[in-house]
Amino acid sequence: MTGRDVAAKAPPHTDAGPESGPPPPRSTREWISHGFGRVEDVVYIGLGVLLAASALALLFSGILSFWWSLTEGTLSRDIIILLDRILLILMIVEILSTVQVSFREHALVTEPFLIVGLIAAIRRILVLTAEFSRLLEMGDAAFRNAMVELGLLTLMVVALVVSLYILRKQRADAVAPLP
Repeated sequence: MTGRDVAAKAPPHTDAGPESGPPPPRSTREWISHGFGRVEDVVYIGLGVLLAASALALLFSGILSFWWSLTEGTLSRDIIILLDRILLILMIVEILSTVQVSFREHALVTEPFLIVGLIAAIRRILVLTAEFSRLLEMGDAAFRNAMVELGLLTLMVVALVVSLYILRKQRADAVAPLP
């Protein structure tokens, strides 16, 4: 097909001007749906801005904390707090990624939520293990409760990892070409 063939099959040009998006809705239902879609876009943009600002503020604060701990020689003591902050930033970035996909595709994606849950569980496990010596001093009940929580968090991590594996395998099978 040559360029002339394409031009010959193209619809005639109208003087209506360049298209500025989808055609206007025809029914009240479509008009309302279109309006809700725009409101959803505005909300996603607002959430994205807030999440990005939060992540950047936490990152800056984390860099300052790291520098102060390094210069004061307390990095080994403060490393768990710093790691906790880093994991919180990762959670916010994953949620921001989810907002971005939702804004772009107007669809909710499962995988980022599973990743956020996984990071949150790992954060809590790190905090519990960092407080291990303090828990021993608090008595048997506090220690036992922490161990139960640690066991449940471990089960949750395994369940989330298995869920991510199944989700990714399902997606890979859907994309794989048929023999």
